[in-house]
Formats: sequence, C-alpha cells, structure tokens
Amino acid sequence: MALTVLCLSFLLILLLGAPVSFAIGLSCLATFFVEGMPLETGFQMMISGMNVFSFLAIPFFIFSGELMLHGGIADKIVNFARSLVGHWRGGLGLANVVACTLFGGVSGSPIADTSAMGGVMIPIMKREGYSAEYAVNVTTHASLTGALMPTSHNMIIYAFAAQTASGMVGSHFVRGVSIGDLMFAGLVPAFWIMACVLCAAYYQAVKHGYPKTTEGVSMITRFPGWLAVLRNLAAALPGLGVVAIIMVCIMKGVATATEAAAMAVSYSLVLTIFIYRTMSREKLLKALSKASKTTGVVLLLIGVSNMLGWQMAWLEIPEKISAALLTATHTPWLMLLYINILQVALGIFLDMAAHILITTPLFLPLAMAMGVGPVQFGIMLLLNCSLGLVHPPVGTVQFVGCAIGGVSVNSVMKSILPYYMAIWTAIQLVTYVPHFSNWLPTLINHHLVL
Repeated sequence: MALTVLCLSFLLILLLGAPVSFAIGLSCLATFFVEGMPLETGFQMMISGMNVFSFLAIPFFIFSGELMLHGGIADKIVNFARSLVGHWRGGLGLANVVACTLFGGVSGSPIADTSAMGGVMIPIMKREGYSAEYAVNVTTHASLTGALMPTSHNMIIYAFAAQTASGMVGSHFVRGVSIGDLMFAGLVPAFWIMACVLCAAYYQAVKHGYPKTTEGVSMITRFPGWLAVLRNLAAALPGLGVVAIIMVCIMKGVATATEAAAMAVSYSLVLTIFIYRTMSREKLLKALSKASKTTGVVLLLIGVSNMLGWQMAWLEIPEKISAALLTATHTPWLMLLYINILQVALGIFLDMAAHILITTPLFLPLAMAMGVGPVQFGIMLLLNCSLGLVHPPVGTVQFVGCAIGGVSVNSVMKSILPYYMAIWTAIQLVTYVPHFSNWLPTLINHHLVL
C-alpha cells in the first residue's frame, strides 16, 4: 500500500506540473500520512540530509562558475578556440566544441556552459553561414562535458549519495567514494566526448558544406598564425587556472574538495575584478543572485531526496528492484546494459540532481555486485544523466540552446543522432572498459581505484 501511494502520488504531482523537489517531498509526506507515521520523522530526514559539511562545496562551485560566466571568461576561451581550429571546414562549430569543453571545466555545469557559449557562439554561427540546428546541437552536446569536470557540483552530490555504499567488488572491499577520484576519473571520458563531438561536427559540416552564405559561397577563414593562437591562449589561461587549482590541491592533499571550492571562488573574484577587470557591481549581484537560487534548488532536492531514500530503505525498494533485475539475468554485461537503459529512460524525466539522488541507492549495490566500483559507476551515472539533459520532455540543456538559437526542439532533434551517439559511446566505454575511467585516478594514487 505504501509503495503504491508513494509512486502514484509522485507521478500525479509531476503530471500536474510541480517541480521535481515538490513532487518528491509531497509524495513522501503522503506516504507517511497513509502509514500513520509521524511527519516529524520526514522533516528530520530532510534537514539532516542538507546538514552536511561537505555540501559547502556545492554553493562554492556554483558561485565560482557564475563568476566566470558573468566575468567575461567565455569570450577569451572562444577567441582561443576560434584561432586554433576556426580555419578548418566547419571551423566555428569545431571552435564551439573546444570552447564548450574548456568552459565546462570552469563552470562545472552543462546549463551554464550552454548559456555562456551558446549566447556567444550560436548567433555568430548563424550569421556566418551555419544552420541554427547545427549550432544548437554542437553547443548542447559539447556542454555536457561540464558534468564530468572537477568543478562539477553533481560529483559532490553523487559522492554524498554513495557514501554509505560498501561491499566486495571482485576481490577488493570498497567503502564509499572519494571526490578526488571522481574528479580525475571524469577527465578522460570528458575529452573523449569532445573528440567524438568534434568528429560529428566536422562530418555534418562537410556533408552540408558549412559555412556558407545563402548563395552557397564558402566562408572559411584563414589560419591566423601560431603567434595569434599563443596570444589568445595566454589570455584564456588565467580563467582555466581554476581547474588546475582544484586538481592540484586535491591531488597533493593541500585541501579538501570543500576548501578547494572556496579557493576557486576567491581566485575567480580576484581574476574577474582585479586582473581582467570585467566584473561590475551589477554583474556581481547577478552572479550572487543566480548562485543563491541554484544552491537553494539543489539543497532542497538533496533534503527531500534524503527523506525519499529513508523511505525507500524502509519499504525495501532497492532490494525489490535488485531481485526483479536478477530474475531477468545474472550475466554482468547484460545487467549493466539494463541499468544503463533504465538510467537513460529515467534521465528523460528527472533533473540531474534528483536523478543522482534517487537512483544511486537503487542501482549502485547491484552494479557493485556485477563488479563495477563506485567511481566507475559514478561516471556511468553522470553520463546517463547528461544524456537526459538533451532529450525532451525535460531536456533542460537542449531547451536553453533552442531558446538561444530561436529554433524549435523538434527541428533540432532531426539531426541529433551523430551527437547523441558520441555520448552513448562514452557510456559504453565507461561501462565495459573499467580502465577507461579508472586508470587516471589509479595512476595518481598509485593503487587500484574502483
């Protein structure tokens, strides 16, 4: 009875158009009420879920990304990427991919990446002979690398959701997950996605003859020379330095992820106010406002998801899902395929933070039983969540890109397949080739990371 009330009320509230966090919280409270349990227990679970010291990293990472977004860092990264590959066939598209990947490392957010790079690049690409559909797909899919970069606050959320996971993975006992290991594990898949999206962008540019005017005349520019490339790189490097600060601090043990995030905020403030001098009072207030709003949304999701997690454990939902999947197959590769398909399907309807918090306790124990460690599973989960960001009906990143490009989602979806497959290949490599994501943290830590 309780499980029926939980599921039906959640779906009903979602269909009514309420935000995911409200749907989770209200459905949990409805279940508490039906079962005659004290509602105070639910609110205690909600507050304890948000009252975690390591979550201070989330507002710091979000604020740092907003400072970079409003501080003009995007323009310098675009200039560097355009001078490097802008003279090739589809050069602006290729420059867009490189710029989105680099700015994703700065912002740690696919949505912020799409807003910043899309706001700069999509209008330029449309003006210089590229279709709006091409410009939007290139931007939105390259922006997904932001979820895998060291500044990603979604990694912090996953680390929290997986902190109680423990068990044998092969012959190794694993407990919880290291945020530092996650940050390094995401780098190789992120640059793989960049390479695949570059190939897709180049293929479509050749196929359709981009860039060209309405008369079909090519608009390819000349290479500006390596001196110009180095000059633009020097201008962009200070902005990219925030990634190096976080990685070096965590790798050398100088600071925790929370402390490194605070250092990133300080660095971003100094950089945008005193070095680049692009941060005005109005931009700073706008960055503070946006960061506060995003932090509130994320922490509310964390709180209600902790209440949901407690209720799922009480109702033994993870055990029931595991039993149902194990009746279908005991073959590891097939089980992992089922998990990926379910994750992609859920990602279509759930926001990224909610997706991570709800599905980690459901699928991580099963994945560990199949020989997949929590670090590897974390990258799998982030990739599956990212794929949902470009897929309707939620598809937040795709909707942002389409709004900037002034084009409908339906028309963009007609040419999405090459870019969609770029993300899907990364999911398969992370799933079935453990060293694809694990070798870098293993190399840095000098011991096997799972």
